[in-house]
Amino acid sequence: MTEQKKTAKKQEKKEKKVVNPSVKGFYHYIKQSWKKPSENFTEEIRKKMIAWRAGRRITKLDKPSRLDKARQLGYKAKKGIIVFRVVLNRGGRQKERPRTKRRSKRLVARKVLKMNYQWVAEQRVQHAHPNLEILNSYPLGKDGTHAFFEVIAVDVSKPEIQNDNSLNWICRKENRNRALRGLTSAAKKSRGLLHKGRNLKVRPSLRAWKRHGK
Repeated sequence: MTEQKKTAKKQEKKEKKVVNPSVKGFYHYIKQSWKKPSENFTEEIRKKMIAWRAGRRITKLDKPSRLDKARQLGYKAKKGIIVFRVVLNRGGRQKERPRTKRRSKRLVARKVLKMNYQWVAEQRVQHAHPNLEILNSYPLGKDGTHAFFEVIAVDVSKPEIQNDNSLNWICRKENRNRALRGLTSAAKKSRGLLHKGRNLKVRPSLRAWKRHGK
């Protein structure tokens, strides 16, 4: 009888168990819509890109377009945190040709190939708003002629930032002008600093190893 009771209880437990589908959060579906966009979503992005190309190169936004990515990189909906959209021209970026006071071999306008587009976008926001510090950035998309990014900037003078334990590290003096000094995540990736090793030619700097770095 005891064995029969045990088998009956096991069957009852199996019947009670209902396989519930795993519940996903709101940010998961936002991420999937950007990762695997549908046809309607891609059409909307293309229309937006056309409007972005016609607009300003740097635009201040009320809220980020990719909320999941922005929150992942430290964005918070509070005073002192600002999001900018940056439009960049794709292709080789050349320095302006110097006109005077150079030797002939120094008059060449060489292409700048050591910085990726995301790092350039962060630097442009830093130059346009020197009172802000660049926290991070993420890509929005690209077409045949332009690349689009959103850059998260922080106003260090705001008390809301200074009293936030997760963000007040950016208020220190050693973190000033992070984008211009190559200390952001995109800059470190462009510099080849994501991996460590003895034989990396980019460490300790690009001037090491007889300038055989990137």
